[in-house]
Amino acid sequence: MVSGNPAPPPRYRASPVFDDNRLIDVRLDWPDKSWRLCGRAGARLEEGLVERALADDHGQGLPVFLGLGMGHGLRALLRERPGPVAVVDREEAILALARDQKLTDTPDVFFVPLEDLAAPDRAMAALEAFRDAIGGGPFLPVAHPVYLRLDPGFYADLSRRLTSHVRFWDAANYRKFTQPTPRVLLFTSRYFLVTEIREALSRLGAAVLDFPVASGERGEAGFIESLLGAVVEFKPDFILTVNHMGLDRDGALTGLLEKLRLPLASWFVDNPHLILHDYAGLVSPWCMLFSWDADLTGSLQALGFSHTAYLPLATDPRRFTPPASPPSPQNSWRADVSFVGASMRAQVDAPLSRLAAWPKLVLEYASLAQAFRRHPERGVRAFLAETAPEVHALWLALPTAEARLDFEMLITWEATRQYRLERVSRLMGFSPLIIGDAGWEEALPGVGQSWRRLGEINYYEDLPRFYPLSRVNFNCTSVQMKGAVNQRVFDVPACGAFLLTDRREQLAALFEEGREVVCYGEPDEIPELVRRYLKKPAERARTAQAARARILAEHTYEHRLETLYAAMRRVYR
Repeated sequence: MVSGNPAPPPRYRASPVFDDNRLIDVRLDWPDKSWRLCGRAGARLEEGLVERALADDHGQGLPVFLGLGMGHGLRALLRERPGPVAVVDREEAILALARDQKLTDTPDVFFVPLEDLAAPDRAMAALEAFRDAIGGGPFLPVAHPVYLRLDPGFYADLSRRLTSHVRFWDAANYRKFTQPTPRVLLFTSRYFLVTEIREALSRLGAAVLDFPVASGERGEAGFIESLLGAVVEFKPDFILTVNHMGLDRDGALTGLLEKLRLPLASWFVDNPHLILHDYAGLVSPWCMLFSWDADLTGSLQALGFSHTAYLPLATDPRRFTPPASPPSPQNSWRADVSFVGASMRAQVDAPLSRLAAWPKLVLEYASLAQAFRRHPERGVRAFLAETAPEVHALWLALPTAEARLDFEMLITWEATRQYRLERVSRLMGFSPLIIGDAGWEEALPGVGQSWRRLGEINYYEDLPRFYPLSRVNFNCTSVQMKGAVNQRVFDVPACGAFLLTDRREQLAALFEEGREVVCYGEPDEIPELVRRYLKKPAERARTAQAARARILAEHTYEHRLETLYAAMRRVYR
């Protein structure tokens, strides 16, 4: 809320003081006293204020003159550096005598407009807007002592506000990456990967401050204020988030971190283009993106992110570990073959319903999805531009970024739905157990006879106990990651269980096919591979043990976070 005008100071009369017809000072007269702006010190009074301010600034702050005075200080500053500079002065009687037209017309000197000088908070808002427009940073107040006495309700109040900003920036301007282990401010939420990151950082000996991010808080004033306080108190080397959680779409937080010179590491474990889609202001040299999909680092650089790196998924072998004792033979989770995953029916229906107002656009979505999943292009929008220009034009004409994102999600999730159904259906000859939603019962015939379905189970509590109960754990990856591998590739063998997965380009760099992992290519290969490995328990055990050994050596969350920290240290130290 903007406060009202401060109580006006007692009226004074401003008179010029000349020496040989040269204006050297201004005298301020009240009925009972007289002051001089510069007095016996003359120009040295105002020049000395600038010298003392610059001595502590190292060229980083935005100079703010609280009172122009005779202009000696501003001229001295402009001789040292070109600007920009801000001036706060509402003493019209003094300005009429002492204001230098050359200073007034200097483009790098910003005089706060008279309408913004009614109260300190309005003047402060104008200064902050000017500072943000020129790239941010701290203020450098240069307060004329006569003005502080002349109107303490305005100039002294504004001086205190500017000084508090200086103290904050001094506290925020600390050295980073000075220790072998990092200090990490972690944006936390209920997303599953955050727990693993937090625990792995602790095991690595890192100092971690959890900073909860609630829905709807992105970029809000209260969120940013709390974050600033946490940064000054904790002094992190960098902020770590998952999938850009906590970042607002307009880039307010990104811009703030850039002004603070505080690096942000964002680890994308879902398609970043479905998250960064049409968001403005998110590109910053102080933001490094880590992608679980190596194919996407180049396209992220094309968006303007200069620092990107490949960082695949991993697992926590303390949670996903072989069972200590054999489970009960009567356990309902026991199966020859199982698959854990959504049918994607709900994921498809949600954006489809939101796009109901554009029936022409969604008319052929299923056939487009089928073509997309078989096409080498990784992104939906590039695929549309190349193969379906009419649909691409309709997509471009959608009125909002959210609607365009909905269509990309619709194509991606429908492609995944088709891909999964085509492969899971090849398991029907083995009475599989499917852990997932009721959409599977609509997609596959014979539930309760040729296959079983159980509802979704908890990732942390149930899956580590579930995987060892299947002789063959089946995997088929989402189409949002055409070359990358998903979480199950690490979690299943970490439990000492056997996995049959679809072949992915990036899998070869993580595991040795045949010895540590068994892959299928086309759907028709699935039944034969399942049949073969159901008959060979010793071979299943050897494969799972070899994969678990590789995981312990290379694919834990500690390994990933050590890699992340080394990359951040290399770029931002």
